[in-house]
Amino acid sequence: MAKEFHCILYEKKEPLALITINRPEKYNAISLQTLKELQESVDLAAKDETIRVIAITGTGGKAFASGSDLNEVAQRDLKKALEPIVQGLAAQLESIPKPTIAAIDGICMGGGLEIALGCDLRVCTPTSRFGTPEGKLGIIPGGGATARLPRIVGRAWAMEMMLMGDPINADKAMQIGLVTRLVEQSDLLNEVQRMAEHLASFAPFVPQFMKTMVHKGMEGTLASALAMEKFAQGALIQTEDKDEGIDAFLHKRDPKFKGK
Repeated sequence: MAKEFHCILYEKKEPLALITINRPEKYNAISLQTLKELQESVDLAAKDETIRVIAITGTGGKAFASGSDLNEVAQRDLKKALEPIVQGLAAQLESIPKPTIAAIDGICMGGGLEIALGCDLRVCTPTSRFGTPEGKLGIIPGGGATARLPRIVGRAWAMEMMLMGDPINADKAMQIGLVTRLVEQSDLLNEVQRMAEHLASFAPFVPQFMKTMVHKGMEGTLASALAMEKFAQGALIQTEDKDEGIDAFLHKRDPKFKGK
């Protein structure tokens, strides 16, 4: 029996799993139930061998996610605030071996932005807006923005966005590297599907190793990251997929990777 969700939609578009936050009446605000279902659906896609790429988007055409549900935040005590909550989902997206994409259309604020920051790739439409407005509410970001945003856009722009609390538009998001692709709304999901099919053409170990090298490498010194890269290269160079990839390139044919 297929898993039933109430706050999200889960679609298999092999090799892509498309997870859609489905609370348009709340501008896709992230309730605790929504978060639970996002974590469950990401785990479901991660375990599905027919899925090679996972994408998260929002329904309604106005918001990816407007942030955490403030009705719940207003009732949150210290004990609840210290739980991983959005941090847990972002860490999950980073740690799974499959590439993840945030397909952003419209508002992407607060906890919504922090979910997007946990994804490996971010694509948006021209009407998208990004922000960390928590300071205006008497709190600070609690889903990872203070750590991930400066690592992605640099310290200066992270400080600008968090301290000032004002949203930036899609063009500025492209300029500072918050997103890497800007596409029309009508082509957003088609672009994500194309990206998924492209990523699925690689040997399965490749995205997994690349994710690990980048995330773990940035946590240590340059020397340790370079050493770890060499060990990873040494492991991949002994795989059947490496032999297949090189042979296919030399003979001008499409490779047939087996994940071995």
